[in-house]
Amino acid sequence: MVITQQSVWEKLTVDSRLLKLVAVLGFMIVGLVCTLSFTGKASAHGYMESPASRSLLCQQGTNEACGAIQYEPQSVEGKGGFPASGPADGQIAGASKYFELDAQTTDRWKKVEMKGGDNSFTWKFTANHLTKEWKYYITKIGWDPNKPLTRDQLESKPFCTVDGGNQKPDMTVTHKCNVPTDRTGYYIILGVWEIGDTGNAFYQAIDVNVTQGGTTTPDPEPPFVLPNFPASAWCSTHTESTITMQWTASAGSAGIKQYEVSRNGNVIGTTTQTEYTDTGLPANTTFTYTLVAVDNKGNRSGSSAPVSANTLPAVVIPVPDTQAPTRPTGVTSSNLTETAATLNWAAASDNVGVTKYEVYRDGKLISTTASRTYSDSGLNASTAYSYTVIALDAANNRSTASAALTVTTKSAVVPPAPGTAAAWDTAKIYLAGDKVTFNGVEYTAGWWTKGEQPEVSDVWKASTKDAMPTWNNVKAYNGGDKVVYAGHTYQAKWWTKGEIPGSAGVWALINN
Repeated sequence: MVITQQSVWEKLTVDSRLLKLVAVLGFMIVGLVCTLSFTGKASAHGYMESPASRSLLCQQGTNEACGAIQYEPQSVEGKGGFPASGPADGQIAGASKYFELDAQTTDRWKKVEMKGGDNSFTWKFTANHLTKEWKYYITKIGWDPNKPLTRDQLESKPFCTVDGGNQKPDMTVTHKCNVPTDRTGYYIILGVWEIGDTGNAFYQAIDVNVTQGGTTTPDPEPPFVLPNFPASAWCSTHTESTITMQWTASAGSAGIKQYEVSRNGNVIGTTTQTEYTDTGLPANTTFTYTLVAVDNKGNRSGSSAPVSANTLPAVVIPVPDTQAPTRPTGVTSSNLTETAATLNWAAASDNVGVTKYEVYRDGKLISTTASRTYSDSGLNASTAYSYTVIALDAANNRSTASAALTVTTKSAVVPPAPGTAAAWDTAKIYLAGDKVTFNGVEYTAGWWTKGEQPEVSDVWKASTKDAMPTWNNVKAYNGGDKVVYAGHTYQAKWWTKGEIPGSAGVWALINN
């Protein structure tokens, strides 16, 4: 018996279906609550037979280390709607399912020889299905075969599209498509079979060596390796978020199509000019740039020497200070005299800092000071003054006024008339014989004394016999001493202390 490739796939498909059915029935028996139902729809499966796709060459053993796809090249199925939807970038060849197919280097996969122009593409279906369409994409001129296959590596539009009419195709279909003739060398053609009623698609990557006119001779003059960027390129054109680069043009026999700009090893853009501005960068950061020139046949130059450049530091715009200091507190006075008073207060606080204080007397500004004390002079004796303090910061924001402090200066000291003793001073030291005036009566000190009040202390004696002090309950009186009490004059008959005139017999009334 001759076993053909088709019979192998049919047997594998039947066996696969039987295994799946057994598994489903077993699950239903164990669960006991499942409902028996079958859709009657078979899963769609298919692969690119000619030119042979990457997955088919895995099954044939031409491609090695392919993983499970070597047993079922028809099963590279993923989400449909490519390129708007579908497998993630870097997982397109394996449909986000067979990741071994996503490996990508220049020599990882066997290439199928193909000339540009009219070509036939044949699909082999192991289970056909309603079909929306077939689409064929090819990688761009200048694509990097050493990087994973992404949408950016493919042309944005398919070079060939075939309408499926939402009908089931034959088990084998062939499409005539015109492969671009503007490129030679290694390219990937991606065939996408969009299913009509499941929302899925099948993906077939074909590694091809494209020739034009029967030759694969590369451009005899690839682009020159680019020189360094001139240092002046960013001396005057970098900002907080951009860096502008300039370079000398490259050249090649096929002409230069574009330049690839890489930042820190990753391609960030292309340009046909010899200048590129990198935008959206963080401030005060250093980056390393390189360039590659690509000619019109897809040949690439070597990379330029790396050059570093940095964005400028961010300009910090100061926020206006509009917050006023706190209200000064604890205003007190000290060193009070007949003509001066010293004020003190607690420090006010501010979000930036207090720079000075204004001192007001009776509502009028009298001084500005950076300290927390102020001496006011030139005042009138026995006069009350009201003081307030206001704090200010560097932006001249002003606090509210402190609570008012009222200060009364001391009374003026009136010098005694000539020949009259000075008034008694509680802080002064007096010796025997010193004379003072107290409540209009002149007294003479009997011995050394300080702070002992005339009229109260025995150290003081009235200087004149006619002087009659007011009776004092804490003073001792001798016989013959006279006092005034309740408007009458009394004379002590003997020594007494604390006995009230007019009530005690020690006192004799001598003047009504």
